[in-house]
Amino acid sequence: MASTKLSGPWADFAGHEELVVAYDEASGMQAVIALHSTVLGPALGGVRMSCYTDHQGATESSGPAAAARQDALRLSRAMTYKNALAGLDHGGGKGVIFGDPGNKSVEVLHAFGRLVTSLGGRYITAGDVGMSVADMDTIGQTCRWTTGRSPASGGVGDSGILTAVGVWQAMRAAAGQIWGTCDLAGRRVGVVGAGKVGGRLVGHLIDEGAVVFVVDPASVTLAGLVKQYPQVQVLESTAALLGADLDVLSPNAMGGFLTMELADHLRVPLICGGANNQLASPEVADVLAARGVLYAPDFMVNCGGVIQVAEELTGCDLERARAKVMQVFTTTEKVLARAQRTGCTPVAAAEALAEDRIAGRG
Repeated sequence: MASTKLSGPWADFAGHEELVVAYDEASGMQAVIALHSTVLGPALGGVRMSCYTDHQGATESSGPAAAARQDALRLSRAMTYKNALAGLDHGGGKGVIFGDPGNKSVEVLHAFGRLVTSLGGRYITAGDVGMSVADMDTIGQTCRWTTGRSPASGGVGDSGILTAVGVWQAMRAAAGQIWGTCDLAGRRVGVVGAGKVGGRLVGHLIDEGAVVFVVDPASVTLAGLVKQYPQVQVLESTAALLGADLDVLSPNAMGGFLTMELADHLRVPLICGGANNQLASPEVADVLAARGVLYAPDFMVNCGGVIQVAEELTGCDLERARAKVMQVFTTTEKVLARAQRTGCTPVAAAEALAEDRIAGRG
């Protein structure tokens, strides 16, 4: 495998410790691992698999390969803040395997495991978009620094369970600031993406008495959700959901959902969801704040999954992990109070709180 340090077009990400770009000839694996920080401990963050095929007119510096690198870099930075806010003794890292997640091979997964192993424990991997618990079991066959595995392989299983709990708790805390009560009963919540996080979030919302609208491209996913929760109102498109009269918008699919154009026209008091990298650009946070939209930072909200997989390193006590995830409510209150007190956005307040801990000030 060949690797290269961060340089050239990615100099904007010079705050990272290292970017490893790797190719394994025998399996054809192409992968990127970004290490943002190991100050608090070994970098912990998932690996995702994607083709990154949606870049028209791609060049070497703007095409799918560059998109994969940028994804790893941005996500690893978010993982540093996420882990710090969650109280974990871990820094931030992220892996990306370039390829079709529906056509992955054991050889590619084993090669990625060897790549992680070559970092000597500085990066601990876990599951993310395009990766299953079974895939993490396979990676674990060649890498001891693997989490998100099945209980049969010494893991805690699907991390979406506690990710949804964290999103739910953050939403309740944010609702308390806006409406004076954290009770979500009667609130109209639009959920974009009903997969392993969004689908479970819907369950928490329904149990609390919220009115839930859902959009998802997978008809099978929607059918299963409606069968379990017949109260859910399925809409035909994201545009239809965005045009609905909502109290809360909850993005739970891929990143980049909140564009500048959307921020300029969005009519919703609160945005709180489990997707990573929801902001298409950092400036979107400023636009939302200026328009009176409270955006709960994704790296604060969706830490439940990493708290869950971190348990694999200390004993797999899911009740202890759930108790930690419930603290997302308190963390959200602290961040929103700081933002209000200092006049900054919730994103800036969350980053400042995380940086305090990394610097030993909190």
